[in-house]
Amino acid sequence: MRVLGIDPGLRLTGYACLEVNPDDPTRLPGIIEAGVFRFGRGRSISDRLTELADDLDGLLARTSPELATVEALFAHYAHPKTAITMAHARGVILLALHRAGIEMIEVAPKEAKKSLTGSGRASKEQVQSAVQIVLDLPEPPEPPDVADAIAIALSGVRRHAIASIHTSA
Repeated sequence: MRVLGIDPGLRLTGYACLEVNPDDPTRLPGIIEAGVFRFGRGRSISDRLTELADDLDGLLARTSPELATVEALFAHYAHPKTAITMAHARGVILLALHRAGIEMIEVAPKEAKKSLTGSGRASKEQVQSAVQIVLDLPEPPEPPDVADAIAIALSGVRRHAIASIHTSA
């Protein structure tokens, strides 16, 4: 099964498409494609959102995921504007996934960090190191947005597997 993890943003959006075998949890997931979409700061929000939609449509066409896991919206009291900006990107992402008919799960950042590192307050470096270990990579994924997208995808896979067990019981 192909699972797409997305870490939304309007400067950088991290993504990772993984190939997982839900019937064999001992088999390491394979990375089909991972990276970031970069959007220039000097461009308008509408230009960046349009570019995000185009980039995401291309990614979906190339990777054909069956499941997508998107970081849920969160807001830090000291930076409320960040949540609003991220919500714009998430809206474009959710619409693209819905239009493509891809099942979608939202995962809170703390949930993704905790499922991978054991701590919901893990640092970017800890998430990168955990992803490196879990996927047996020669080095940590760069930039950290890629590791976040992988962590989000892995967390979504776990949640999807648990939901499948409950619905089949």
